[in-house]
Amino acid sequence: MIVYRIVTNEFSGSLKASGRPARWNSAGSDMIYTAGMVSLACLENIVHRSGEGLSGLFKILEIDIPDGLARDEIRVAELPENWTDSANVHITRKIGDKWLKSMTSAVCRVPSAIIRQESNYLINPAHKDFKSIRLVNAEDFNFDKRIK
Repeated sequence: MIVYRIVTNEFSGSLKASGRPARWNSAGSDMIYTAGMVSLACLENIVHRSGEGLSGLFKILEIDIPDGLARDEIRVAELPENWTDSANVHITRKIGDKWLKSMTSAVCRVPSAIIRQESNYLINPAHKDFKSIRLVNAEDFNFDKRIK
C-alpha cells in the first residue's frame, strides 16, 4: 500500500518523526503521520500549516507499507462523538500514545478528523517492522496559489 506525506524540503530525505504533539500523539512521542490519498495529505497540511503558510519548498513523499505488514485500526465508532474538537485532543493523544507503547504494529489506520470517511496512517518508527516501510519517491509539491 502506498501512503502519502507532504513535508518541507528539508525533511524529505527520510522518514522521521518530529516528536511534536499532534492529534494522535503527545510531545516526545515519535509518530509519523501519513494519508491514504494525496488530496487528504494536502488538506491536512492546509489545516495544520495555517500559521506557517503554504509557500516554500515542499515535497510529496510516497511511502510503501508492505501489504503483509500487520496493522491496527481505530474506527470512528470506537471514538467519542466529539473526538474531533480541539478541546478534546487529549482523548486521541491518549489513544495514540497507548498504541505506540503497545508495539502491536508499526502502522495504525485512523479516521481523518477533517474527512471522517477517509483514513490517515500512523507509523511507529520505534517498531521492529518499521525497517520494512520504505520511502519510495519524493517529488516537488506546490500548493495551489488560490488556497487561502
